[in-house]
Amino acid sequence: MNKEQLINAFSQLGKIMTHIGHDLPWQGYEIGLTENEHFEFNETIKRQIFHNGWFTEELVRKSILNLGIWLNKESLSEWLKSYDFNINPKNIAVIMAGNIPLVGFHDFLCVLASGNRILCKLSSEDKQLLPLISKHLIQIEPEFEKLIAFSDRNLKDFDAVIATGSNNSLLHFEQYFSKYPHLFRHNRTSVAILNGEETKEELTLLGNDILDYFGRGCRNVSHLILPNGFDLNRFFEAIVDQGEVINNKKYGNNYDYNKAIHLMNQAVFLDNNFLLLKESMDLFSPLSMVHYHFYNDDNELNDFLSLNKESIQCLIGRNYIPFGQGQCPKLNDYADGIDTMRWLSGLNM
Repeated sequence: MNKEQLINAFSQLGKIMTHIGHDLPWQGYEIGLTENEHFEFNETIKRQIFHNGWFTEELVRKSILNLGIWLNKESLSEWLKSYDFNINPKNIAVIMAGNIPLVGFHDFLCVLASGNRILCKLSSEDKQLLPLISKHLIQIEPEFEKLIAFSDRNLKDFDAVIATGSNNSLLHFEQYFSKYPHLFRHNRTSVAILNGEETKEELTLLGNDILDYFGRGCRNVSHLILPNGFDLNRFFEAIVDQGEVINNKKYGNNYDYNKAIHLMNQAVFLDNNFLLLKESMDLFSPLSMVHYHFYNDDNELNDFLSLNKESIQCLIGRNYIPFGQGQCPKLNDYADGIDTMRWLSGLNM
């Protein structure tokens, strides 16, 4: 397979994913799906909630749509022109997380787009979506059948490893895979930086950065850095319409648990009946809670960011990633700031 074939195939896949993400009716085979395949794809999405209570239909479609937007000839060609295409494929094992739907898709794309073969180890939380998408990719370009494999057993016969997980998982990765060329990722989270001049619309979008995917992604904001004197009632008022998040049983259980624990400990916190705010310097906060602290000047702000840079995935704010765009990375927004494509290219040196 050459780079042009790959771009054409993923571009066609992008049309399918965009169509499905928008939940459009079947309108003929022009998008690349038969009526039965279209039905199967949609039914798989609807059933995800029964396999993983975090994966609502709305959020699965949101993830598919955001990924499908990447997959067009112009964007893929522009992205890939900076990288070599491996004509001697290596076997890359990819251990994927399952905190949000299709969170491992970018690694899947990178391995194939670099000209390598992928061996996927899926999370038990997200085992159906990527195999289904891979099936359609292979239908578009049959040569992918030789390049894509899935394993639910111990991984073997690979040349390098990409693994994403918790800090505890990192110890496991290092024990079993450190002898191979590897790219390991651990816990990170995201931070929003406010200057006090944000509009109500911007604060509403900040609510999306916190609550999209119920706050389970590394690109979700778990900590607010606020200028001294910032009125947190402004933030609560701006996100009041996002209160339906509490109706998700899993999220609601986390909210009830964390509220109860803080009440028993007589801890000081703020509550709007679906999100808890607590003043703390800790970067990571429990689900349904966001930590915050105040800063006096840029020097204090920069010191905090420098101290925590290894744990920060994204910075959200007027001078950073725009509000509301935390869960909308671009093709060249690489996890942990490590260029996955460049790392894959280096395996051939």
